Amino acid sequence: MVVIAGPTGVGKTAVAVALGGHIPIEVVSADSRQVYRGMDVATGKPTPEARRAVIHHLVDVADPDDTYQAARFRNDAAAAIETIHARGRLPVVVGGTGLYIRALVRGLDPAPPADPAFRRELVSIAAREGRTSLHARLNVEAPAVARRLHPNDHVRVMRALEVARAGGTVLQKRWRDPVEPYTVTYFGLTMDREALARRLESRAAAFVDAGLQAEVEALLARGYDPSLPSFQSIGYREFARVAGGVLAPAEALRLMRRDTVRYAKRQWTWFTREPGIEWIDVEKAGGTEGTAAAVMAELARAGVLG
Repeated sequence: MVVIAGPTGVGKTAVAVALGGHIPIEVVSADSRQVYRGMDVATGKPTPEARRAVIHHLVDVADPDDTYQAARFRNDAAAAIETIHARGRLPVVVGGTGLYIRALVRGLDPAPPADPAFRRELVSIAAREGRTSLHARLNVEAPAVARRLHPNDHVRVMRALEVARAGGTVLQKRWRDPVEPYTVTYFGLTMDREALARRLESRAAAFVDAGLQAEVEALLARGYDPSLPSFQSIGYREFARVAGGVLAPAEALRLMRRDTVRYAKRQWTWFTREPGIEWIDVEKAGGTEGTAAAVMAELARAGVLG
């Protein structure tokens, strides 16, 4: 299988669709937010045109109040990959959720399951006292782990608190050697960081213009609690506060822009630590089509294209 990873907004989906115009592929989305139905505006889901051009798996497969995590993704992705192979096509895993991709490629050792009630409690604490309060709690319960995690790495801080509460070894080495019968060709897409930051800031504004506030209000009207993990996505958490009357739309957009740029930096850090990635600068390669051509050239060289 092929993996196309990298920071948010770099153009991974566009490159995959361009690739699909030349070789028979199907995409397996490795995005922890695109799995949720009804959360469309700010999750960067492939457009209807992109889905018509190339089949996409694991988009819109869970409701916002469903529990969806790395172990479930690994099972769903493995099933999708088997189906794609059976059709004689090449599976291309595309996304920026490094944890999901690592779980698929390397496997996961057993760990305490997610605790939705405890996570909602932590989200409420963070809303009331600030996110750094969770990192302070972790510093008391597992100081060595707290030193390795940035206070803004909200998801991993919550998971570490969850594991500590369950009596597990916090953030132990959970990665096995590859156990699946996959030959993986792994690409990482990148570009100038300042250029990407400008792109992400423009994209956040475009999400707002496209009706993000109305989408969030509709989800809340359907009874979805803003403390759900799905609502901790950038954009949704801010505009849930707008809907609650505690944040102005302009401030919500400012926070979206800031946090999206920070998230992209964390993704870069994650993927630079992954072994075996072939990095391609999207701008230097000539944009979407040039990057797709570079991917095809490497696949041909590696014998993936037969």
